[in-house]
Order: sequence, then C-alpha cells, then structure tokens
Amino acid sequence: MASIKQIAQDIGVSAATVSNALTGKGRVSKELAERIQARAEALGYRPSSAARALKTGQSGILGLVMPDLTNPLFPRIAQNLSIAAEARGLGILIADSRGSEARQTEALQQLVGRGVDGVVIVPQKGTSPEAPGLPMVTINTARDPRNTVSADHIGGGALIGAHVRGLGHGHVVLLGGDRVSDVQQDRMRGMAEGLGPSVLIETVWGDAGLAALPKHVGQGATAILATSDLLALAALSELARGGISVPGDVSLTGFDDLPFATAMHPALTTTAQDVSAIAEHALKVLTGLIAGAARPESHAVPMRLVPRASTTAPPITTQTPTNTERLP
Repeated sequence: MASIKQIAQDIGVSAATVSNALTGKGRVSKELAERIQARAEALGYRPSSAARALKTGQSGILGLVMPDLTNPLFPRIAQNLSIAAEARGLGILIADSRGSEARQTEALQQLVGRGVDGVVIVPQKGTSPEAPGLPMVTINTARDPRNTVSADHIGGGALIGAHVRGLGHGHVVLLGGDRVSDVQQDRMRGMAEGLGPSVLIETVWGDAGLAALPKHVGQGATAILATSDLLALAALSELARGGISVPGDVSLTGFDDLPFATAMHPALTTTAQDVSAIAEHALKVLTGLIAGAARPESHAVPMRLVPRASTTAPPITTQTPTNTERLP
C-alpha cells in the first residue's frame, strides 16, 4: 500500500511536506501541492483515519448539512464537496434538514455528537445557524452575516437582466418562490440592476404569482425571469395551460442550470454556478479553520450566463402597460 514516505521519495520532498499538501496545512506552493496530490492519486494513496485520530486528536470526518436533497442543486453541491474532501483524505457525513429549521438544529447537534472536525452548511431560508464549539463554513449569499462562500447571486441576476434588456424587452415580470429566501432576494436585486431603470418591472411570488403569469402576459409583459430553474419549469407549465407560448409570446429564464434545463422545450436560458469552485473554497477555508487559521472574508464566485432558446426579442405587437410594481 502506498505511503506518505513513498510519495515523498517519488517527488523528492520531506514526508512533512507531503502531509501538509494532502491535508491543506502548512505552507506548500500550489504547484507543488498539485504534484503531490496527483502522485498520491496515481499511487492510490489513502490515509489511515485511525492513525490520524491517534496523532492529531481529529476524526478526519466533516459534517455537511443540506436544506433539501430533493432539490437537484443540493446533491450536486454535496457531490462536489465530497470530491474536495476526498482529495484531502477526509470523509463527510451528510444530513438533510428537509426544509425544517428544527431539523437543521437537530442535524447540527447530531454531527457535533458524532465527533466531526468541522461542518459545512447550506442553511434553511431565513436562518443563520451556528455549530457551537466547531469550525463551520456557511454556503449561502452575501447578505448572510455568517456566509463564507457562495455563488455571486446578485451578479448572476444582473447577467440575466442585462441579457433580457439587450433583447429589447421593456416590460418584465420577476418571479420568486419565497420572499424569506436571501438567495432569491439577491437574485431579484441583481435582475433589477441588470434590467436598468428604463425597463418596467413587476414582481410576483409563490403559487399566486405563478397563477397570475398569464394575466401579466396579457397585459403586456414580454419576459418572465424566475429565481430558479425549478420555478421556471413551473412557469412554463402554467403558461402552456393558458395557451401562451415560450418564447413566441413571452421569453422565460431560470437560475442554476440544472440538468433538466436542456431537456425543457424550449431549452431554458439560465445562469450556471461554478459549484466545483464553491466546494473547493469551502473545504479550503474549513480545513484552515480546523488547523487554527483566521476566518477569511466572505467570497462570491462569479456565475455564467447560459443563453438558450427560451429567450428571444419581444413580439412586435406588444403593448406596454402603465401600471407596474417596481422591485423595492
């Protein structure tokens, strides 16, 4: 079985340098760390968790609390965090708070009780939880005071808004799922910034907002910007029931570039998170906190616009209404 000593001999460095590179501790250059990690992977090196625990007093296990694993975005985040942890020789225990703040608190307590070295959490909407006595990294959005790393939700919204404005749309509906969500609020804020002051904006929320979409299109709205791909899919169904075509009658956008976005008809214009970069930064910060490093400032990872067939120029015959509700 491959050992740290063998990797050190192959690379020509000390065993301590190899250990630091594999655990994210100490001062090892990025280039050297990548060489060491590549050699360890080629040799099939796997650290002994029992040896680590005896030597450091740490379990080598991290906790991960997700808000709802039925949402396709969160398993993707969990998978990338697992990959980033495995590259550091760490394991992950995953808990699903299943949409419940009480369950979220219980999950954190259970992970603390199982002796994890630190916790990564994607919190429930409107919450900012703590893990007493443990290093913790939060993946949320900039307005959360505990946020460590997140996609740039405001910037992603601005990309969508600028794209729709550039197509010539002058009357737009912003569709959110839940007002309590900081992420959705930031996405809407970014959309409004990207659309600019010349575009008339209406904002609607939840099931009532979905049901009202055909009415808004009938009153002149030429584009609907949803705060998630799941919400955009629901909007597409609601519009179809009302005999409204996308993008012939109204353009439609989502958020997150989930796998089904390309399977929708038409394929959905959306934005993509760099989930791998978010996971890598989260694990880098958490392993640093576990090693005693200072907590860094919150970091936002840029999003990428993914234009597809669901957005086009507005119909020429559209009339612009005079009564609109602008996003606060």
